[in-house]
Amino acid sequence: MKALQFDRFGSPDVIELRDVPRPEPEPGQIRIAVRACGLTPADWHLVDGLLADHLPPLPRGLGLEIAGTVDALGAGVSGVRIGERVFGPATFDGPTAGAAEYALMPAWARIPEGVTTEQAAALPMAAETAWRALDDLGVQPGEVLLVHGAGSTVGEAAVRFALHRGIRVMATAGQTRAAALEEIGAQVTAYGDGMAERIRTLSGGHVDRALDTVPTGGRIDRADQPVPAGGSLPTLIKLTGDPDRVLTVSDFAAAADLGARITTEMRYDRMDEFARLAGEGILVVPVARTYTLDQIQEAAELSQSRRPGGKLILVL
Repeated sequence: MKALQFDRFGSPDVIELRDVPRPEPEPGQIRIAVRACGLTPADWHLVDGLLADHLPPLPRGLGLEIAGTVDALGAGVSGVRIGERVFGPATFDGPTAGAAEYALMPAWARIPEGVTTEQAAALPMAAETAWRALDDLGVQPGEVLLVHGAGSTVGEAAVRFALHRGIRVMATAGQTRAAALEEIGAQVTAYGDGMAERIRTLSGGHVDRALDTVPTGGRIDRADQPVPAGGSLPTLIKLTGDPDRVLTVSDFAAAADLGARITTEMRYDRMDEFARLAGEGILVVPVARTYTLDQIQEAAELSQSRRPGGKLILVL
């Protein structure tokens, strides 16, 4: 099969499209014929050597979230049939991962009617991270939540989940996604100078909790002002009055210095819930552009620019 693979760490330039053996599912896994693979900032960190000491030796594959049709079942798997459309996380601890003609999955859910494979492949990591962050932050119905970086895929998912839970949402976002966020019910303001004052005005002077979803590196989407990594956490702490009421999904170093909260443990036990919410139109991650496997360098360049304006998807 064709797959993206790298055998040394570095920039995305080390990624190559190769002919490799088709992977076989282990007990509890399924194999799918991949139709779409979502790209995330985590992909480039893994290519650069993140978790290198905790994963098997190179070569390794690319791609953490996928959608397609079930092709094979590992021992002990039940409740899913060959040919069904599914989405979820891809295994990434072997020589191939999600950006391949066939990939293995440790968790999955059926793609609901009305959701395309490209839309489904955009969901797993953004949905999982946003849901987990809201749970770990402890935000409750009726509270006022500030989602900083709501123009990111995780940020928008967090806004949608929070509104669905009955939480009042303030959001910071740039021009690319501001109108869409307002349309679903968030109160939106821009980044940059005067942000705290604008948020206080919108919220009536009260913010219960704040969630920082700015991707590592700081720039969020097209036409936004650059936000220095970690530079916003002190502002979020001042707005809430307590570092324990602030959680970041990316800037762990700044959180450690300031006493803010973090969340790191990926949990995919809510895949069926994500599928249901996607089918109802509550969970949507906008797809900005699609690429083929041989266009990975072009896709990586746009992804790393922090200006994609939505999810970037590899299609097969």
